[in-house]
Amino acid sequence: MLNALADAIVDDVRERHEKKGKKQGFARDGWVIVDYGDVVVHLFAPEQRDFYDLEELWQDGKVLLRVQ
Repeated sequence: MLNALADAIVDDVRERHEKKGKKQGFARDGWVIVDYGDVVVHLFAPEQRDFYDLEELWQDGKVLLRVQ
C-alpha cells in the first residue's frame, strides 16, 4: 500500500505541478518518503509512525496536510 500511495503522489504532482519527486525507502520497511526538496512526504506503516513520532520531533514545523 505504501508504494501505491507514493506512486500516486509522484504521478499526481508531476501532472498537476510538473515537479519530479524522488521516492526513497521500501514499503517492506514500513516507511517511504517522496522528496521534493522544500517538501518531503512521509508515508508510514502504523508501527513505524508510532515509533518515530515525527510530530513530536518536528513540533515547531508547519503541517500542511495530515491524512490518517
